[in-house]
Amino acid sequence: MNMAFDPAARGGALPFAGIELGGTKCVCTLAYGPGVIVAQETVPTEHPSVTIPAIAAVLQRWWDAGGFAALGIASFGPVDLDPASPTWGHILATTKPDWPMTDVAGALSAAFDVPSAFDTDVNGAAFAETLWGCAQGLDDFAYVTIGTGVGVGLLVNGKPTRGIGHAELGHLRVPRLPIDTLPSGCPFHDDCVEGLASGTGIKAALGDVHVSTLANDHPVWDRVEAAITAMCHAMVCTTGPKRIAIGGGVMNKQPHLLARIEPALRASINGYLPLPGCDYVVAPTLGDQAGPMGSIALAQVALRDRVAA
Repeated sequence: MNMAFDPAARGGALPFAGIELGGTKCVCTLAYGPGVIVAQETVPTEHPSVTIPAIAAVLQRWWDAGGFAALGIASFGPVDLDPASPTWGHILATTKPDWPMTDVAGALSAAFDVPSAFDTDVNGAAFAETLWGCAQGLDDFAYVTIGTGVGVGLLVNGKPTRGIGHAELGHLRVPRLPIDTLPSGCPFHDDCVEGLASGTGIKAALGDVHVSTLANDHPVWDRVEAAITAMCHAMVCTTGPKRIAIGGGVMNKQPHLLARIEPALRASINGYLPLPGCDYVVAPTLGDQAGPMGSIALAQVALRDRVAA
């Protein structure tokens, strides 16, 4: 996708550059926001010695063509987000071969004298939904993606959670249904949300049965619903998001699942905490652009923080 790059047409304002690093592809975006995308290119996620230079070349081309105001990098994880750490901006112990300890932020931002930000892909998507999507005006919000894995971007008072690391609620251990003795899809935990509800977890449970053959009332969906509901219950009881958006490949391909979560969550909370009256668990408004726009949102945050300083 490419549009005319004419900063003069926007009062001289430069667009923002963003990189969303995913497990299979990386999306490079030059945009002012979801309504004005100047350019968008995809780079396959291969060996980092191939992928990182390819992304850097895209950024350099955009820089030479007119520049950008700030750079946002939203990456699969886990990642080091501690600015005081010598490995800040690195991918940590990911299961993706060859990528552990890859310096992503430093390698991509060093050549450009603009504000930059680095965060998880789901935190970026959460920011994007607060700027342009289903969470506009909300400082406390959870963005959940259920795909090959389970990721959660968790904003509290307008900022992503930190502490010893970013939120990893996909690995929250939850009760299995009493009848569920099927395998988990997580090599670390037999009973975490990712192991029970992700695409990998569903595949592990089904064995040779293909998911496309399943009816909406197949028992595996009860397992998925229960795991996601337990995770949402935990979020309600801890950070108390004012809305939860759930997307990702599993939810997109199985739209019947989303409608099951909010009633199950309300039943689980059982009136103990006050939930908003309706539309508490929703689909992300930005859809497939939530991730790419997440990197643009991070770039905007970086510029805002630079100006505020």
